[in-house]
Amino acid sequence: MATVAGAHWSSRFAFIMASVGFAVGLGNIWRFPYVTGENGGAAFVLVYLACAFGIGAPILIAEMLVGRRGQGSPPTAMAAVAKESGQSRQWLLVGTMGLVAAYTIEIIYAVVVGWVLWYLFKAVSTGFAGFDGVVANAEFAAVLDSNLGMLVWTLVGLSITGLIVFAGVKNGIERAVIVMMPLMFTLLLGLAIYNYFVPAIDSQTHGFSQAVTWLFTPDFSKIGFGTVLAAISQAFFSLGIAMAGMMVYGAYLPQSVSITRSVLIIVMVDTGVALLAGLVIFPVVFHNGLDPAVGAGLIFQTLPVGFAQMPGGYWFSVLFFLMLSVAGITSMVGLVEAVTAWIEERFNLPRHQSTILVVGSIAVFSIFSILSYNIVSHWTVAGSNFNDLMDVFSNQILLPLGGLLIAVFAGWVMKKQATHDELNPLSFAQHTLWYFLIRYIVPPALLVIFIMGIID
Repeated sequence: MATVAGAHWSSRFAFIMASVGFAVGLGNIWRFPYVTGENGGAAFVLVYLACAFGIGAPILIAEMLVGRRGQGSPPTAMAAVAKESGQSRQWLLVGTMGLVAAYTIEIIYAVVVGWVLWYLFKAVSTGFAGFDGVVANAEFAAVLDSNLGMLVWTLVGLSITGLIVFAGVKNGIERAVIVMMPLMFTLLLGLAIYNYFVPAIDSQTHGFSQAVTWLFTPDFSKIGFGTVLAAISQAFFSLGIAMAGMMVYGAYLPQSVSITRSVLIIVMVDTGVALLAGLVIFPVVFHNGLDPAVGAGLIFQTLPVGFAQMPGGYWFSVLFFLMLSVAGITSMVGLVEAVTAWIEERFNLPRHQSTILVVGSIAVFSIFSILSYNIVSHWTVAGSNFNDLMDVFSNQILLPLGGLLIAVFAGWVMKKQATHDELNPLSFAQHTLWYFLIRYIVPPALLVIFIMGIID
């Protein structure tokens, strides 16, 4: 039987770049800054960091240690570790849930990444010259009406992803992320610095200053249960927990690399990227008097208007959508790699066949996602179309439930000594802290997220 155990990262740097690339996605880049601004700015950031390190990091550590301990795709790793602990191999179903979540998310996500690539092409060809609110809305409506256009750009994104995964862990994923992630960081930093030097219009408040105020002025009056719940949810989803990618990445991690140190770096970089993205996006929004509270439309309907009005808007738009494309592709790589590794292992197929099977099937199912934006948008179940149902199924059910079960597995099913062995060189006190969090803090928090998601 083929196995993923033979593949390993060549360095901790490559592993961290791949993991951050998987964690930092499109939603993370636009949603985190907005949620921060709406929930108390710097006060929310403090709550988020507490949740990220107190809840997100422990379960991320658990997911990676299970992957490395089990040395296989998520179902195989869960079954192997359960057997080692004298428990039922049926725990493999938790790993299977992660694969189903990854596959389901990728069907929807591939289409959105296709939009980003299409807008990168539009930025290169036009720079959004002459765009105002009416034109931007009409342009995006035309995108959603063009099934052929959406399919073509979805296939472009999937093809790039497939080529990276096709080449394997070291020759494909490593080489890609070692180039793409520093490129993304450089673009983010460069665009933020550019925003700082863009002069105010008509002596109005500087857009960069307004963005800093929006993001970093603490307002503790906004901190309540809802804010804490938002911070837990953001930490959980932005770190890519229970999507199978982190577990299979953990399976490729050499024993010499510290999981805990790597996870702490991943959490800090993930948070830093999200905040830096805020200093890229919101100065453009505030500088041009646009609405920061338009959700996903911010990227495709609001920002192009800002690009059209700002000095150097052509180059800014090109670099922005290039940065966003990198974020989208690296997230797709993690999702596709998890499923490909399982296919390769389970059916004893060579990697190129497994990759073609996974990417090809996602391309077919993505057609349903594309059609749900126009032709079959009226086909609903309980008021929800195909995309809505897939989103609820993955994000509201599979992810929190899968994360909860992984925490229970690591804290209550695995032998404590096995977790200690994988988390060397943690001291006794440090391991005790993690063990306490994964047993008594993380499961209740994820149970709340799961229940609230179902109620919502």
